[in-house]
Amino acid sequence: MTKDDQMAFEMALGARAAAVEGQLRQILDGRPLVAEIVRPERLMAAMRHGVLNGGKRLRPFLVTESAALFSADGEAALRIAAALECVHCYSLIHDDLPAMDNDDLRRGQPTVHKAFDEATAILAGDALLTLAFDIVADEATMLPAERRAALVLALARAAGAGGMVGGQTLDLEAERIRPDEAGIIRLQAMKTGALIRFACEAGAIIAGAAPSDRERLAEFGSAIGLAFQLADDLLDLTADARQMGKATNKDAAAGKATLAALHGPVWAREQLHGLIDQAHALLEPYGEAAELLKQAATFVATRSS
Repeated sequence: MTKDDQMAFEMALGARAAAVEGQLRQILDGRPLVAEIVRPERLMAAMRHGVLNGGKRLRPFLVTESAALFSADGEAALRIAAALECVHCYSLIHDDLPAMDNDDLRRGQPTVHKAFDEATAILAGDALLTLAFDIVADEATMLPAERRAALVLALARAAGAGGMVGGQTLDLEAERIRPDEAGIIRLQAMKTGALIRFACEAGAIIAGAAPSDRERLAEFGSAIGLAFQLADDLLDLTADARQMGKATNKDAAAGKATLAALHGPVWAREQLHGLIDQAHALLEPYGEAAELLKQAATFVATRSS
């Protein structure tokens, strides 16, 4: 990616992030919905703190760009992107808790349990998770009912026991029982990769694209999901806390096995180049329409924070 391409991509990423953040702010600042009684202000403040605190919004970007690949409805894609970000941010709030990763900082700001308290952080995460499915299922997400149902199912499986939550469980177990290379790849495909895979597949679901397109986009998501985690592990080894906006070298301190630690930084960088090539090849059938998604794959593997 040239410097000009990188600047153009970062501008596009920033524009999508602003649009998704606007959507999230509108949802979180809205009045109670039908069948809701009241939204406690402290809970809503904690939810906003956990969601409206910056970040690249990569997963929402992948939703909107994968949908754009098929000229799908942009407003519907934006709502699905916001729903996915609710799931992602709930997972970060819970991951930061003392019983999990025990982090004080997230994106350079106090984590939710530090800014509020542990009980409120748990409840804010719970509320964001359930809000995500409310957004997807709501008729305000202007998609045919069968597509909304397919998105609910795919997101539930990506986020649940066989996806992100299961991967987090395996990651915690890895502090006691060091997994082999296959085990590391499996837990990372679940913990990090499952939501990224969903983000890419979601565009095809939103558009009602062919099953072959849905599978191709899901494979693309799997490739960049692995690249994202590998880059994250590499940064944990080599970057400083100021650069990352959170504590670094925590995996090694906790005794967790990662591919970057297992094989070293040189190997990790070589693997990242291979994953970029694989991701780009999967998008070849879509020609110029896939250029931003290709740039996203390169960005994921070469980011510095």
